[in-house]
Amino acid sequence: MTIAPLRHHARAAWSDSRLLYALEEVVETELNRHLKIAKEWMPHEYVPWSEGRDFDGIMGGEAWAPEQSKVTDIGRTALVVNLLTEDNLPSYHHEIAQLFGRDGAWGTWVHRWTAEEGRHGIVMRDYLLTSRAVDPVALERFRMAHMSEGFESDNRHSMLHSVAYVAFQELATRISHRNTGKHSGDPVCDRMLARIAADENLHMVFYRNLLGKAFELAPDQTMSAVRDVVVNFRMPGHGIPGFERAAAQMAIGGIYNLRIHHDDVLQPVLRFLKVLEITGLGPDGLQAQEELGAFMAGLDDQATKFDERRAALLARRAARAEQA
Repeated sequence: MTIAPLRHHARAAWSDSRLLYALEEVVETELNRHLKIAKEWMPHEYVPWSEGRDFDGIMGGEAWAPEQSKVTDIGRTALVVNLLTEDNLPSYHHEIAQLFGRDGAWGTWVHRWTAEEGRHGIVMRDYLLTSRAVDPVALERFRMAHMSEGFESDNRHSMLHSVAYVAFQELATRISHRNTGKHSGDPVCDRMLARIAADENLHMVFYRNLLGKAFELAPDQTMSAVRDVVVNFRMPGHGIPGFERAAAQMAIGGIYNLRIHHDDVLQPVLRFLKVLEITGLGPDGLQAQEELGAFMAGLDDQATKFDERRAALLARRAARAEQA
């Protein structure tokens, strides 16, 4: 059963419970589509096990050293951030299970998404340790520190805000994984992260299509939620120790920065849903739409300035390297 949207003259706020019920049908449709096209893959097939050897400690093996790593410096930084983000899966599952529930199509999706995301963490950790791409002691200490802090979503107060957030965040994660692979310097790593990125893209499509249906049901509320999420967007790994420094390195290294965020994450979702072209909004929705458009224009200007600073910085680095 689908609940028809209220007419403009009688538009009232939708509660989370009413929206969950109204969207159940489209969740089931999107879930079935996802299960039909998602490809099974095995994490162990993407790990170079033959390269593995014992570390120091109780096994009496060889201690890790930076020169053992095949990945680039920026690749190593991004891989740690990406894995630590995946490591917080228990907290993410708790958040979405509370918001979306554990019953019906919503519950089936929550558990399926969690299982697929868990596979990402498994293969990344196995690759990093087997290939000696990162310091295993530092990695475990980071994991303990990060998970001990817990995680609370910026959007846990609203189901609509949460759906809007993950529609963008899943695409952001896909882009981050894909670019990390390209800049890693290791074809094995690139292949692994391309496989993970394919999953993240399917997750994005699920939430993007759900967000599109939300616009049909509650256009004003959904527009306000999208405005809020876009303006205040933060990656889920923002609580990782040293995240700001790592994020700055990743921005300069071309993994994820303002230009990528604007062009490859925000714009594709907004353009696909034609968010800035929606008509018939009430006063609140229209204001949110105008503020969203203004923010995107300002972000584009910021991204252009960042591009100029980044190009100058890289030019100076290249000049110093040539002189050396």
